[in-house]
Amino acid sequence: MPDRYPRRMTDRAATTRRVSRFWPLVSSGVALAAAIGLGTIIAVRGNTPSEADAEWMEEILEQRSPLWDVPAFVMNFAGGGWFSFALPLLIVGVFVLLRRFWSALYFGLASGISALLVQVLKSVFDRPRPEWILVPADPGSFPSGHSANAATLAVVLGIILWRWWVWAAGAIWVATMMISRTYLGAHWVTDTIGGLVLGAAVAVVVWAPFANRLRLEQDAGPTPVWSRA
Repeated sequence: MPDRYPRRMTDRAATTRRVSRFWPLVSSGVALAAAIGLGTIIAVRGNTPSEADAEWMEEILEQRSPLWDVPAFVMNFAGGGWFSFALPLLIVGVFVLLRRFWSALYFGLASGISALLVQVLKSVFDRPRPEWILVPADPGSFPSGHSANAATLAVVLGIILWRWWVWAAGAIWVATMMISRTYLGAHWVTDTIGGLVLGAAVAVVVWAPFANRLRLEQDAGPTPVWSRA
């Protein structure tokens, strides 16, 4: 008789955890479908820029100047090329050194799946890039890989570290990346929105099966490998 109450509380906690993971999973699934749906709508319309795309591009081209070129090119480097592979590997390595192995696995999987989906959707939709592009880029404008990578990184780190300043920094990082992609003429604004939604959705979908393990790991706190006897 005395052990029923603790068992009931444990069962209730498990149920609460399942419910708390259910709605983020549903919402992220809807977001993933929305990103694919946006690409489908663009493709059905002949991959032509929408009115919002055209107006934003016209406005952003008027703002081009040597002053803004530098941060835009910095963001281009930070979100693509070899650095886009090196940064996730570095972050995974840091989590491994902190013996946060579930965090490392979650981050690595989310980053890899997000990058893979971007390339698949680029091939499927094959949207031409804007003609005013200032940087070398592979074919396929939708979705923006830079924006998707930034969103995945921001959401995954936000979930793992769960600090308000991480979420705030992540939001700034993603917004800056999206603006820089249109500034450089590498993407239409709808491409960056598609990348944002896709990257964030993947981060949450992949989080679901890791949620309990990550919570336990967070509660235990970091134990660096160099601190072991």
